[in-house]
Amino acid sequence: MSVKIYGDLGSGSLRRVITAAKIMGVDYERVNVDLFKGESHTPEFLKLNPHGLTPVLQDGSTIIWEASAINIYLADKVNSPLLGTTSQERYEVLQWMFWSGEQWRIFSTLTFDERVGGRVMGKPEDTAIVNLTLAKIRATAAVLDAHLADRPFIVGNGLTLADIDIAAPFSQAHRTKLPLNTFPNLAAWQQRLLDTVPAWAETRRDLDDRMDTFLNALDITL
Repeated sequence: MSVKIYGDLGSGSLRRVITAAKIMGVDYERVNVDLFKGESHTPEFLKLNPHGLTPVLQDGSTIIWEASAINIYLADKVNSPLLGTTSQERYEVLQWMFWSGEQWRIFSTLTFDERVGGRVMGKPEDTAIVNLTLAKIRATAAVLDAHLADRPFIVGNGLTLADIDIAAPFSQAHRTKLPLNTFPNLAAWQQRLLDTVPAWAETRRDLDDRMDTFLNALDITL
């Protein structure tokens, strides 16, 4: 039985999981959950994740939600180097993944909620929230830019789950107008991922097609 991964192609979090699964050669079945139709809040889906969020992994009787936890589970399942090739690297990968969730991705998500989600719901942008999130993103982007000044990837000399987690905000950056390309090392690293990791480029195309189709149907230009 293959692993089931529930989610919507327009989700940057699903993109992280699908990218990692493709790289690791995991046999999986993607089960579509249309976030725009509220399918993550049906009684059936809430049995999988009571928070009503995607992605969710189902592997037999094992159910895991949160993209980072799913990717760690998959990496352990297939003994993937994406979790680091030494114990020291593993701790560094986990350190950056946890940092990403608490200090980085949260602010890009809030910006998306205000600048994209709000438009879809017909609500005005809360300038105070956006000013806060952009200030936080600039501060953390500066840390990343310095970290990437003399290295090709976040940890070690190869791609890890830390790169996939930290690259997530780029999924919607041109919609949320995040100032990420003003940091040259960070921008070069993201382009390196697109050029050298086929799965990252492929999932970007899938996400853009899903989001553009949805926004065009609502006649929304960001």
